[in-house]
This record gives sequence, C-alpha cells and structure tokens, in this order.
Amino acid sequence: MGKVAVIMGSASDLSIMQEAIDTLQSFDIEVVVDIVSAHRTPEKMVSFAKEAHQKGIKVIIAGAGGAAHLPGMVASISPLPVIGVPVKSRNSIDGWDSVLSILQMPAGVPVATVALNGAKNAGILAAQILASSDLVLLEKVIAFKENLKAKVEEGARSIQK
Repeated sequence: MGKVAVIMGSASDLSIMQEAIDTLQSFDIEVVVDIVSAHRTPEKMVSFAKEAHQKGIKVIIAGAGGAAHLPGMVASISPLPVIGVPVKSRNSIDGWDSVLSILQMPAGVPVATVALNGAKNAGILAAQILASSDLVLLEKVIAFKENLKAKVEEGARSIQK
C-alpha cells in the first residue's frame, strides 16, 4: 500500500486537514504530513511535487485557503493524483476564492476537488484511489461503505418508532 501525503499551506489549516489524516489512518494508510506553501515556500513546493512519487507517495491531498494555489501548482508538477481541499480561512472570501482556485483548473492539470473544508471526503477518495490496486484496502473501503448504509438504515428505524 502506498503512502498518502497531506499537505497544507499553513499550520492554521491543520484543524481542517486533520480529518483527512484521521480518515486515512482509520484505513491503516501511511500518511506523510507537511506544511508546503505555494506562496511562502515555493522552492519547497516544487521540490515536494517533483519528488513525492520517488518517496512512495501515491496520492497527494493538498489543502489551502484564500487564493489556494497549492493543489493546482502541485498538480502541475507532480505525476500523482492530487485532491484539493478548499479551506475557509480568515483571509478568504467566505471560502469561494479557495473553491474556485482549486476547482477551475486548466485542461491538462486536473485536481480532484472536494467540498469546502471537506478533508474527510479527500481522505476517503484517496483510500478509494489506492484501493483500486490493493484488495485488502478495497475490502476496508467496502466495509466502510456498508457501515454508512447501516447508519442510514439505523437512523430510518429510529425515526419510525
């Protein structure tokens, strides 16, 4: 099973990105976590994006607020799938600037984009990507989905009483 990198633009993003980390760990996926700012540490970002696949990383989850260039810039350099998490930060325009910065990528530079502050879904999507070539992980993803179904059915029963 490959590693997933969870990177973010600043330490203030960790409270959101922790959901991706926790989700990946619940699937027993190895997680590498770092702060990589597209604007304040561009050399580190370029180095990370160029070398991630050589370090056993298979998927990159990149979260950023405000202008949110991190996911797109990493995707422009790395051959790996990148999942962008728009983060509603104190300097954002209600989060829309982050959403659009990550969502509106030019042809040839795809970034899978989850909902605003949707780091949990980013973790699940990364697990599903890895599960496409890992039968043990695939079984865990199937069990996760079955658990979601069971929770909905339990909720339905509770309101019908």
